[in-house]
Amino acid sequence: MLRNRCGLVLLTALAPAVWGSTYLVTTELLPPDRPLLAAVLRSLPAGILLLLLTRRLPKGSWWWKSLVLGTLNIGVFLALLFVAAYRLPGGVAATVGAVQPLLVAGLSVPLLGQRLAPRTLAAALVGIVGVALLVLRADARLDAVGVAAALGGAVVMATGVVLSKRWTSPAPLLATTGWQLVAGGLVLTPVALLVEGPPPSSYTGENLIGYGYLGLIGAALAYALWFRGIKALTPTEVTFLGLLSPLVATLLGWIVLGQQLTALQLLGALLALAAVVLAQLRPRRRRAAPVLGDPGACAHGAKEDALGAGSLRDRTRERSGKSL
Repeated sequence: MLRNRCGLVLLTALAPAVWGSTYLVTTELLPPDRPLLAAVLRSLPAGILLLLLTRRLPKGSWWWKSLVLGTLNIGVFLALLFVAAYRLPGGVAATVGAVQPLLVAGLSVPLLGQRLAPRTLAAALVGIVGVALLVLRADARLDAVGVAAALGGAVVMATGVVLSKRWTSPAPLLATTGWQLVAGGLVLTPVALLVEGPPPSSYTGENLIGYGYLGLIGAALAYALWFRGIKALTPTEVTFLGLLSPLVATLLGWIVLGQQLTALQLLGALLALAAVVLAQLRPRRRRAAPVLGDPGACAHGAKEDALGAGSLRDRTRERSGKSL
């Protein structure tokens, strides 16, 4: 159980880690000044591919639920992210977006009946400070519309995460992921055409590689891992993993683009990682009785497993002695 839960957390963490590479791929491989086109080509073809592979369409209420979730998690979120990216420095946008774990924790109280633990609040504040130190610059300028867009993006994504946990789909994971990607892509398409105009008439090989990466890896694979994590873990545990995105983006900028890292950035990275780890820890249980299917906690699961194994050996010896 310990290995299963830690493995699930690590697999889910791959999604925001992949999303952290989006900036590098966009700036180095894609046409300039076409972020909404990139968002459409990232989501819609990937969603159609998953629909063709699964051959499963929504049924009943899942038609409108898929539209709501796809709009929140992908469509509106990426559109607001585009506005924030154009009107704010990246550090400001990332710092405002770092409030998402706190929003998810707050929404989980009325919608999922979960309790807002002081440890979660502390981890959220540490995460915000860590991201700010990691990506925020002293000369960063503020723009009211940009800040509102970044905050709105965090709100809609947080709502989408919580509702994804509340609405459990009976369909396979890849089918549900495909429904949301198609819905989000369809919502984004008219916005992209209105704001950016028709797509370019031709693409280079680098453009095709970049779009292929964003669609297959950044959307189909990453969102499937993300929604799988939401289904198996708590929304709060999952959303804290999103702090890895600015961390990976900064790391790639240092490795690939030769950008400099300061001591404050390194401190911010450590704080962000500390917030992620703190959010994954679960309080020690008072009763050690094993519960079938309980994922356990990474911090205490090994000790409980060892105690359980020892008890099993003792009972086996007792039965052996009685039979003799």
